[in-house]
Amino acid sequence: MNKKTSSVFVWTILQLFLGQCTQPNELYETWSVYRGDQASTAYSSLAQINSKTVGQLQVAWEYHTGDASDGNRSAIQCNPILADGRLYVTSPKLKLTALNPVTGEDIWQFDPFKNKQSSGVNRGVTYWENGDDKRILFSAGPYLYALNAQDGSLLLEFGDNGKIDLRIGLGRDPNKLDVSATSPGIIYKDLIIQGTSLSEGYDAAPGFVRAYNVLTGEIAWTFHTIPQPGEFGYDTWDEEVYQKVGGANAWAGMSLDAKRAIVYVPTGSIAFDFYGGYRKGPNLFANCLLALNAATGERIWHYQLVHHDLWDYDLPSPPTLVTVRHEGKLKEGVAQITKMGMVFLFDRETGEPLFPIEERAVPKSTLLGEESWRTQPFPAKPPPFSRQNFSVEAISDLSPEAHSYISNKVRDVSMGPIFSPPDTRGVVQFPGTRGGGEWGGPAFDPETGILYVNANEIPMLIKMKPIELPGAESPLPDGEYIYALNSCATCHGANREGNGVFPSLVGVSEKLTENEVMQELRTGKGQMPAFPNLSEEEKEALVSFLFNETKNSNQNNGTENTSSPRFRYVHDGWNVLLDSLGYPGVKPPWGTLNAIDLNQGEIKWSIPLGEYPELMEKGLPATGTHNLGGPIVTAGGLVFIGATRDEKIRAFDKETGRQVWEYKLPAGGYATPTTFEIKGRQFLVIAAGGGGKVGSPSGDSYIAFVLPD
Repeated sequence: MNKKTSSVFVWTILQLFLGQCTQPNELYETWSVYRGDQASTAYSSLAQINSKTVGQLQVAWEYHTGDASDGNRSAIQCNPILADGRLYVTSPKLKLTALNPVTGEDIWQFDPFKNKQSSGVNRGVTYWENGDDKRILFSAGPYLYALNAQDGSLLLEFGDNGKIDLRIGLGRDPNKLDVSATSPGIIYKDLIIQGTSLSEGYDAAPGFVRAYNVLTGEIAWTFHTIPQPGEFGYDTWDEEVYQKVGGANAWAGMSLDAKRAIVYVPTGSIAFDFYGGYRKGPNLFANCLLALNAATGERIWHYQLVHHDLWDYDLPSPPTLVTVRHEGKLKEGVAQITKMGMVFLFDRETGEPLFPIEERAVPKSTLLGEESWRTQPFPAKPPPFSRQNFSVEAISDLSPEAHSYISNKVRDVSMGPIFSPPDTRGVVQFPGTRGGGEWGGPAFDPETGILYVNANEIPMLIKMKPIELPGAESPLPDGEYIYALNSCATCHGANREGNGVFPSLVGVSEKLTENEVMQELRTGKGQMPAFPNLSEEEKEALVSFLFNETKNSNQNNGTENTSSPRFRYVHDGWNVLLDSLGYPGVKPPWGTLNAIDLNQGEIKWSIPLGEYPELMEKGLPATGTHNLGGPIVTAGGLVFIGATRDEKIRAFDKETGRQVWEYKLPAGGYATPTTFEIKGRQFLVIAAGGGGKVGSPSGDSYIAFVLPD
């Protein structure tokens, strides 16, 4: 038995022992689950494409979805899955297509919006089968659909004629909630366990985790991520707040230990993200890694990785189930990467940290009414995989002009260590809201115990502004108030000037009519959500404000909170700290790929990920770029990743980090690749959708690579 065969055999036995799959061959020949397997390892035991052959890769096919938006407003974030001989992909407008994985030809297509306006993103779909019953479960808008995997038809016995409404069952009026699901659910027997994506304003829905029967669509269990009276964790909040706050949602996806019947759920922050004066306490179960009984939804253990979040530090990706050599013994663990650039490693069964976690004092908030938490958890090992402090010494030295520009920009704002709280002067947040780690997640190599994760090292500039609640002595005009507190200012900025990714709304009357803006508020468009929480009168007031008119609804917009204080804070938008030429305002690297040894808790290597050709031409080394989408790792000795702003997909030697192959995509590959073997040939597939939050031109294609026949 050679080394490669031996490693595959060991991985086969290990996965069967851990109960990760019921069809062993699919683990090695296909990629039938989001991120590769239910353990969320993004690992493939295929080795036909390896360090010796990767240079021979050629394009096998390219499939165009045909529905990208103009400019840089649409994206594809889908990690395709191969199941039952078909490759399932989604488009910028969330059409689901089954492709022939060898030729790239479409077999069937399902359009959940048909002639309606689409909105949102989708990162993948879920496959389930029992004999001849083969299903695709797929989310778009507020609905989860069940389709016949053979022909794409709706399975009418599921929910309401083939779909269920994710807004129902949250204890609030579903018609006023903005709820969707960007990441696919995970299967346990006849259940699909599903998280949700929510708005990030004060009006957000609660992020309860629910399990649905795959056959009927009925809710089998619900876990309240915002505890209700009498439930564990209720005392970590002010009383009665549970009826008003939202968030703590599992938007990033989940992982599953089927043998133990444990589903591992990462949760996000409470909305609004940057001010918590109305939600005093540590706020369980926001920002937690939860271990739940997959059959019943009962809590087994939890660990909160950010207390009373004020930084939008959601847990950004599914946790990864790992087996590592810890203190001389094999240990089954679960690893969670974070936006803070940390990796937390726990015993899979008990939740005990494998490396010590220290509660360290962090700076105190100065905002009126805010009671920031005095400490935050830091793992002793591994060390952070991104920087966690911004200072004068960190300011970009790309050029004297860049250094001067950024120095002036941050002269009067707060700078300092991670967890520096937002304030009205402004604060440089580093890591920013895009990480550290992001939704692409890591890849784990079971042969070596190495975790591969890409990171952003791009600071944000956050500035807070107080907004009085209705009933105060000097309330703002209704339209401006609605704009400030209903997620509009969060994306487009308090001054409506946008930030390069989210468009400016200044002069909107020169681009759109009032009716067109009203329609977008009703239905959403692209990555902009709808606003079902607003009445027609409130939408009219908002449009009046945007068009600089004076008409107001003179009505309460429904977001009044009677708890103290009688005002809220909003921030002035997702402002990336950039120099005058658009480069990050910190010394490089701006994006990295990291290899982390989970056995020893050490970083094995770290390299810049991505480059700016115009800077390379000036003789500068690779700086790395903003990156979205994750890596995969293979038994062929390679790490594959797209993700970068320079629109390339690359392969790296997993042992050394040396780049061994690259290919320029037609648009940015802001998605995690997929690899599979079919008819004796290994394929590599990635979405080239561009656009989105990276802000490069949009694309509409999937590209497959293969070695020469």
